[in-house]
Amino acid sequence: MAEAEEKEIRSNEESTDDSEEDESEEEPKLKYERLSNGVTEILQKDAASCMTVHEKFLALGTHYGKVYLLDVQGNITQKVDVVQVFGLYSGEEFHETFDCPIKIVAVHPQFLRSHSKQFVTGGKKLLLYEKTWMNRWKPSVLHEGEGNVRNVKWRGHLIAWANNMGVKILDMISKQRITNVPRDDISLRPDMYPCSLCWKDNLTLIIGWGTSVKICSVKERHASEMRDLPSRYVEIIFQFDTEFYISGLAPLCDQLVVLSYVKEVSEKTEMECCARPRLDIIQPLPESCEEISSDALTVRGFQENECRDYHLEHSEGESLFYIISPRDIVVAKERDQDDHIDWLLEKKKYEEALMAAEISQKTIKKHKILDIGLAYINHLVEKGEYDLAARKCQKILGKNTELWECEVYKFKEIGQLKAISRYLPRRDPVLKPLIYEMVLHEFLESDYEGFATLVKEWPGDLYNNTIIVQVVVDHLKKDPQNTTLLRTLAELYTYDQRYGKALEIYLTLRHKDVFQLIHKHNLFSSIRDKIVLLMDFDSEKAVDMLLDNEDKISIDKVVEELENRPELQHVYLHKLFKRDHHKGQKYHEKQISLYAEYDRPNLLPFLRDSTHCPLEKALEICQQRYFVEETVYLLSRMGNSRSALKMIMEELQDVDKAIEFAKEQDDGELWEDLILYSIDKPPFITGLLNNIGTHVDPILLIHRIKEGMEIPNLRDSLVKILQDYNLQILLREGCKKILVADSLSLLKKMHRTQMKGVRVDEENICESCLSPILPTDASKSFSVTVFHCRHMFHKECLPIPSPMSPLSFCNICSAKHRGPGSAILEMKK
Repeated sequence: MAEAEEKEIRSNEESTDDSEEDESEEEPKLKYERLSNGVTEILQKDAASCMTVHEKFLALGTHYGKVYLLDVQGNITQKVDVVQVFGLYSGEEFHETFDCPIKIVAVHPQFLRSHSKQFVTGGKKLLLYEKTWMNRWKPSVLHEGEGNVRNVKWRGHLIAWANNMGVKILDMISKQRITNVPRDDISLRPDMYPCSLCWKDNLTLIIGWGTSVKICSVKERHASEMRDLPSRYVEIIFQFDTEFYISGLAPLCDQLVVLSYVKEVSEKTEMECCARPRLDIIQPLPESCEEISSDALTVRGFQENECRDYHLEHSEGESLFYIISPRDIVVAKERDQDDHIDWLLEKKKYEEALMAAEISQKTIKKHKILDIGLAYINHLVEKGEYDLAARKCQKILGKNTELWECEVYKFKEIGQLKAISRYLPRRDPVLKPLIYEMVLHEFLESDYEGFATLVKEWPGDLYNNTIIVQVVVDHLKKDPQNTTLLRTLAELYTYDQRYGKALEIYLTLRHKDVFQLIHKHNLFSSIRDKIVLLMDFDSEKAVDMLLDNEDKISIDKVVEELENRPELQHVYLHKLFKRDHHKGQKYHEKQISLYAEYDRPNLLPFLRDSTHCPLEKALEICQQRYFVEETVYLLSRMGNSRSALKMIMEELQDVDKAIEFAKEQDDGELWEDLILYSIDKPPFITGLLNNIGTHVDPILLIHRIKEGMEIPNLRDSLVKILQDYNLQILLREGCKKILVADSLSLLKKMHRTQMKGVRVDEENICESCLSPILPTDASKSFSVTVFHCRHMFHKECLPIPSPMSPLSFCNICSAKHRGPGSAILEMKK
């Protein structure tokens, strides 16, 4: 079906030129096409009055009493002049002429089966025709007396029909009428506003009459409620009213398709006239309904039609709906994914269209994802959303290099190469080098920072590096101090493996990547004469790098290069000393002067840790610079403790430091010197009284204090001395108690151990003669001595005790002193 034809048939009830309303228009749920071919020929001469749908066949009735059998394309397959019942796929046929007009016919759903040869007709009576055993058709009256039967629908074992009074349902199993649903608006003529019936399933009937819709459910009655009532009953589960008169109903899943007859007031004549019929999709609710979609249909001759002239039929199992009017038949069907995408593209909702195509790529037939994507990119470019258009290229163009290159040239034509530069593919696929060079040239002409970013992000093999280097060099001739271009040129040299030139630029710029470049490409041979530059740039990183690579640049070479920069030389040697105290031992003498000049706080730690430092040289430098603490240390280390102490007392005037020094040296003469120096200085005496108690007898100091000398805090100092003395006494007594208790405990333990027996057997030998300790003849007498050390001897093998020492000792463990080897047992026999 052409889009033009659909637009001709379907239109909004209220057309508008407002673009905003057009954009917010909801997508239609159905699409339409006219049934043509043979139908067009029929309706030019006659007018359609009714139609029935079955599988792939349509039965069309006309005002002149003709019935045409059509296929789904509208081609005529058979013409019938009288009422007939015949099989579409068999040769069975029945035809009959009736005495009165027939309004409606309904055939048993299983008519082809032998036991289901039944159909009903509606006129003034509702007649059931059944085939007898003699192949004759026997009519029986099911209902009469309530006016013409205008509609009949047969589903399963239930027949529903509508007459002037309402809708009835007959149960064919029990032959009982199970309900009567009266019509709501009795003011409407039933012939002008006929009832519409439709079975949704075997137990659900949909009734539309006037503006009222009722959905009825057939249910089984409980056995306890039977009595004289039918086994089934009907419950209305949904009921609501619509704005317009109902001409037809059909189910669509859990929704309803409603064909409505519409009247409107003409603006010209201000009179009521017939408007285009509407086809609505409605969601039933318990007491109301929700309109899902609504289409006004332009059918031929709609200005002259009445409500009874429209009919709606549907094909079960397919979402096909036939709108029948006297001069036109329109087929409505659910829109598929291709139609959905068409609508999205028409509304310029390209992103949604692309997403829908990707989700349904296996089912769509009309559209291609790539075509939609390209249309989307073009749409974004037209709107000026260049960055978004470029970003979408990644997803839409994928690995198609031809399309990528085509889009790049399009962006170049509109002057937006910068927009697409960030999204160009860099691996799988890779475009022609010319493409990347063109983009880089664009940035180089207008945006140095952007150019530098691309060079950093893009792999160097995407473009001809030599060409780009030459262009950058040309630009630098105009602006030689441009740091951005210099940094970028260094990166280009690196890509081109011209590391020496890159290193020179990085050092000139003092760029942080210089150390990474040296490590990554092993450029240590290139920096042997650039050590000062590296140290000036970042001494910490430079020293770490040099020390980590001593095998490539020796310590001697570094010290030599830094000879004219002693402050940098000190930084290097200091860190070397921290790592290893012995590696740079030949420079320790030099380091004394460097520490004294540039880093005095670390001089004393260096003097303490270094074993290769010449003490005389160090002492000379420290005395020249009047470094008291360092001089004191060196004097004490060289054995001149008295001079060191004298310097502390005279130069520093620090009694606490002097006392601490005397404690470290633990020399009685130093304490004597300290006392002599302090005896006429009351503050020093106070310090000594407070700290001397544990090293020197305080009485020696107290006796030397001149009578009448005023000493600050003397009482507190004396009290502290007494407290310290008492504390020492207590500690000694405590230690004594512990010692006595431990000695007694160990003595008891030793006594218990010595009281234990010792096993002696044939395997033991005499430690002197090395023969078995026990005789082979048990009847012979023997004498054995066993010591606590477990050594055993024959009695005769032991030396004869002397009058001075009558006790025996183990010859092996102890020859002179009594100890663990004392004799503990003598065995005789």
